[in-house]
Amino acid sequence: MKKIVMALGTMAMLGSTAHAQKVAFEEFDLENGLHVVLHQDNSAPVVVTSVMYHVGAKDEQPNRTGFAHFFEHLLFEGTKNIGRGEWFKLVTANGGNNNANTTDDRTYYYEVFPSNNLELAIWMESERLMHPVINQIGVDTQNEVVKEEKRLRVDNQPYGNLLKAVKTNMFKVHPYRWTTIGEMEHLDAATLEEFQAFNKKFYIPNNAVLVVAGQFDTAQAKEWIKKYFGAIPKGTPVTRQKYEEAPITQQINAKWEDPNIQIPMIVTAYRTPSMKTRDARILDMISTYLSDGKSSVLYKKLVDDKKKALQVAAFNYSQEDYGTYFIYGLPMGSTTTDDLVKEIDEEIVRLQKELISEKDFEKLLNKFESNYVSANSSVEGIADNLATYYMLYGDINLINTEIDIYRSITREEIREVAKKYLNPNQRLVLNYEPAKEKAQK
Repeated sequence: MKKIVMALGTMAMLGSTAHAQKVAFEEFDLENGLHVVLHQDNSAPVVVTSVMYHVGAKDEQPNRTGFAHFFEHLLFEGTKNIGRGEWFKLVTANGGNNNANTTDDRTYYYEVFPSNNLELAIWMESERLMHPVINQIGVDTQNEVVKEEKRLRVDNQPYGNLLKAVKTNMFKVHPYRWTTIGEMEHLDAATLEEFQAFNKKFYIPNNAVLVVAGQFDTAQAKEWIKKYFGAIPKGTPVTRQKYEEAPITQQINAKWEDPNIQIPMIVTAYRTPSMKTRDARILDMISTYLSDGKSSVLYKKLVDDKKKALQVAAFNYSQEDYGTYFIYGLPMGSTTTDDLVKEIDEEIVRLQKELISEKDFEKLLNKFESNYVSANSSVEGIADNLATYYMLYGDINLINTEIDIYRSITREEIREVAKKYLNPNQRLVLNYEPAKEKAQK
């Protein structure tokens, strides 16, 4: 939930219409299948080196969830030439910072260094790929780290299991039915050989994209990339099973109890198409219209005017294979969760029957223009976007052209997409409630 709220908050902070310069880039492949993308930006003496691997939670087995996220941690343990516990020391000693993150679809590692340390960054990422040390000491150490992260961010966090509660009910066959952090008993049961096999299968050059963005000499960067990455052998191409969910044709009603909350949350969730589709982008616009900012439809109606909700939001959780469209609210006072659903449904029906006003439509377009500028306003953001558009969308130039898709969306399409996906018989209604106290003996 925190990610959802943060995403909406970020969008609300963005300004009015702006125009960004085209992002220039060069791309090529090494013989081992590693795709390389270079983007020069001489505005500051900084360089970002990142590697995105096409492996996420959806590539795991149902009885071994959490592997991709576990590797996000494990591959910082050390390599043949970087001692255990030395990775972060090496980065900070050279004026840099680094991090990694995992989703259901991919894992992303990056370093930000002063531009004179590009060779170091390229070497370190090649070491992570070519010479990772995966032993029992590292597995045991990171197992405890991940368990603590789960306790902090999920188990003891108010509404921390919201995503799990929704995913469990929305997906029956697709691996999106489990969460990225996974189940701790699966990690406990896994053998060292299983972790080593996972690494050998997915962390290979032909399942990755390397991005170098910032201030650097192109010829020198290419030389170092070929020197350090070129010798890494190509792996067995990853073959992925395709999962197709049956359409939801009848409302799913579910309940989840959370001991960390006092106020119930009502969630309506709809299964939506891949983030690569035009419809997914129209759903992005619908969620912005409904709940982005204090002047948005649901916020103004339920929080400001009627004072029936402490919070209300809509969010299109887009992913590579499917998306999930969330609408959630926290009731205020005597308002029931059923009351909130009724009020929210009224606005969905209005969207399905009427065109939004020209003024609201112009406001939407301005926000998406601003979002686009913000997304490409830093070298870190550009590096992430280049990797994402190449790896997950299959069209790296979307970094320059996706805004044109949003600009071409019409009010009529907004109405039709709302009709197509946001219907009561196509959704989950989840009552996310405070845990009931156990009866005393």
